[in-house]
Amino acid sequence: MMSRYIQVSGLSLIALLLSMAGLAQNIRGRVTDSTGKAVLFASVNLINSDNNRIIGYAVTDAGGAYTLPVPVNIPVSKLVIQVTSIGYKAVSRPIADVHLAYDFILSVAANQLQSVEIKSSRPVLRTHGDTLSYKVAAFAGAQDLVIGDVIKKLPGITVSSDGTIYYNNKPISNLYIGGDNLLDDKYNIATNTIPQGVVEQVQVIQNDQPVKVLRNKVMSDDVALNLTIKKGAKMQMIGQESVGAGLPRNYDVDLNTMLFKDNYKAINYLKGNNTGSDLTQELVAHNVSNHEQLIDNYMPAALLSLGTVNNPALSRSRYLFNQSGLLNLNNLFKFRHDIQIRVNAWYFHDNQRQEYSQLTTIFLPGDTIGYYETQHNRSRTDLLHTQLTLNCNRDRYYLNDALMLDNNRTAYYSNLNTNNTMVEQVLHDKPLSFSNEFNLIRTLKSNNIIQAYSYVSHSAEPEYRTIGPDYKPAIFNSNNQYGQLIQQVNIPTWFTTNYLSLKIPSNFITQSFKAGFSVQSQKLGSAFNVAQVDNKIDPVSDSSMNNLSWTRTKVYAEADYDLPGTILQANLSLPVNLQQLNYSDSRYTLNKQLTRIYCDPLLRIKYQVSAENYLYLSYNYRNQLGTIEDLYQGYILKDYLTLYANSAELIEKRNQKASAGFSYRKSLIMLFASLNVSYDHLVADKIASAIITNSLQQQVMLPYPNATGSWMVSGTASKYSFTLKTTFSVGLQWQRTRSVQLQNDQLLPFNTITKTGSFGTNIKAGEQVAIDYKATFIQTASHSAVAVSANHINQLQEQVSVEYNPLTNVQFRLSGQHYFTRQAGNSDLQYFFADGSVKFRPNKWKVNFELSAVNILHVKAYRSFDLSANMFTASSYTLPGRIVLLKVMFKI
Repeated sequence: MMSRYIQVSGLSLIALLLSMAGLAQNIRGRVTDSTGKAVLFASVNLINSDNNRIIGYAVTDAGGAYTLPVPVNIPVSKLVIQVTSIGYKAVSRPIADVHLAYDFILSVAANQLQSVEIKSSRPVLRTHGDTLSYKVAAFAGAQDLVIGDVIKKLPGITVSSDGTIYYNNKPISNLYIGGDNLLDDKYNIATNTIPQGVVEQVQVIQNDQPVKVLRNKVMSDDVALNLTIKKGAKMQMIGQESVGAGLPRNYDVDLNTMLFKDNYKAINYLKGNNTGSDLTQELVAHNVSNHEQLIDNYMPAALLSLGTVNNPALSRSRYLFNQSGLLNLNNLFKFRHDIQIRVNAWYFHDNQRQEYSQLTTIFLPGDTIGYYETQHNRSRTDLLHTQLTLNCNRDRYYLNDALMLDNNRTAYYSNLNTNNTMVEQVLHDKPLSFSNEFNLIRTLKSNNIIQAYSYVSHSAEPEYRTIGPDYKPAIFNSNNQYGQLIQQVNIPTWFTTNYLSLKIPSNFITQSFKAGFSVQSQKLGSAFNVAQVDNKIDPVSDSSMNNLSWTRTKVYAEADYDLPGTILQANLSLPVNLQQLNYSDSRYTLNKQLTRIYCDPLLRIKYQVSAENYLYLSYNYRNQLGTIEDLYQGYILKDYLTLYANSAELIEKRNQKASAGFSYRKSLIMLFASLNVSYDHLVADKIASAIITNSLQQQVMLPYPNATGSWMVSGTASKYSFTLKTTFSVGLQWQRTRSVQLQNDQLLPFNTITKTGSFGTNIKAGEQVAIDYKATFIQTASHSAVAVSANHINQLQEQVSVEYNPLTNVQFRLSGQHYFTRQAGNSDLQYFFADGSVKFRPNKWKVNFELSAVNILHVKAYRSFDLSANMFTASSYTLPGRIVLLKVMFKI
């Protein structure tokens, strides 16, 4: 009965959407040449034979497939399909039955047009269906080394500080190289390594669907980038090497080899430096949170830390003291029958140090509590990652199997002075995990599609921290002297999810039905002990240990309805799941079982207003149960200030998210704009209760309803001026968040408003001068009706660079950054940083020399303010100061 209700509801909604679009149905087919090879970008026209007018239009995709909408008010007998493509003879065929597939085989035209090259200094964008192509040479500057330098300049594209690429304010899902997926979502490796000179075009692919079996079958609103490689660069090994040394005792090495053949692609390199360049930024997985939500498995985060330090609002290269090295190997092998094998592996090593001081002020009704700390930290990190992927991607068959292993080791050491008490801390963190993801999709003879999916993983993260000697003995050891506090935590986790699905495509919609199960098994073990002066180990208290077992079993079913049209796309997802939870800890006589049935509907709609502009809407209702980290009853000292425990009741949350937006593009004049509105409302049946004193913060979960709501409105615009040869970009964002906190038995509601504005311009003044400027203004205000708080911070960040290339072998660059902060009751903070470089290549040499100076003004200290609800933080950091480096650069 439930299944019938779901089907009827889904079909009714799709019928309503169809009536809005004014379409009766779609005609589908495929266009190939005489050899059976797909013809890409062929024009498919729907013609009214009465007046020979074109009343419908489509373009074939990479597989030669097309979808042609049929108007409702014209008899089928008067319709003709015409297919044309450059280099082929035009073919026409009358329509007899719209329910049939109309495939076309094109023959080569005898009188092919000669290729014509139009030479112009005016950059142009080329559009083919869902693909927008930027010619790299039109936007690249003389000092742009890697393709990431050029991508930042492209109209309609922005890049965040962590390397995430946005097209018209939407993050990309992947970056392909020559159409191949070499790196998954770790595309910083490509943008920071591939020389811009070997890339012909940067292509933006809207509605990207990498799985060929599912193209034109299910809705996809993903955006991806593709780098097309120049023909000459495909035939040879590529390398852009540099070796540098400088003062004070600095080095920077980058040795790499790349190959981008059709059947083999590789990016392999060795990098090392102690100049503050953070190599871990190249290993960022930009879509990892989406994947965790898709499989419904959130990896436990590290529970222990050395303190509460905030990173400053600076480029990491300004404040990072490092000695790092990275060996990164990425190789893709292509075989017959569309089989690919990919190997991605890296080893990262780093020694870091950090010196900072921080004053944290918490404003409470009738009271103000403050903590002052100074830390001298150092760490040693070793990260090892390996991934082996087998992939086969055909028109009617898809197989992907990915095996991953991660083995990490980090040791942290800290000399801490907190409120004039000296403490030494040591923390060892050793996460280890492996996973295997199997995905098989196949089209049957009936054109229905079956899918089998399986994911299994195991993870563990033993954490071991010591604090001492004699840290707060009155609290932790009955006011007796002792050697160390010892906190140990580990949460080994097994997880698996498996399902089968059936997709039933038709001319209107694709129906999908899925059924599966998942199991998560965890054990949270912890011990909080005191090492006495005589080396005897005692528990801190009777409630300082945990041995919590957790098993979550879920059986789920899901019905999906996809409308993969060219004008209107929609997806309705109706998942239902039965969850059973069992958790126990004999130490606290805890043994509970919980059973829940949830339905988490999701609706997405995308309406193509015109060829380049579209509206989209989405709504998601999601039920969430808490995790094992919300249940442990024994105290865990998470950092030297925070003692944490929970109640025995599981948190239940209900989350509603709604968003709407409009994406505008006019390629001919290079104008891009977007407007987005979103609302996020989270309701929980528990709240964290914090008891805050001048020496410690204790926190437990209490059964009290808690709600958080957030509105966000954002808009962006980007325009290329052909007259000025300049790209202008602006962005605005407004966000309001309402939340509630329970501190010292008082309920404190907070209203936080953040306003952000940005402006940027990139000027290419001929071949000799290039200017880049960007400014960001952030205003944060937090207010509570019952708590007096420092409630207003204004921040301005500016950066500018000027490049001057007087000769082909001589290049100068000067750049600067300005940071300004104003907060009522404190002195204004203002900092200037300046960098400069000169590059020189001797005549007839194949070697470039670069002399650079970073932080020319030798700024050695930096202060910043941070505001969150009723907590105000003033931090001070030690910076590396001036670095002068001489590099030798050459290509292979």
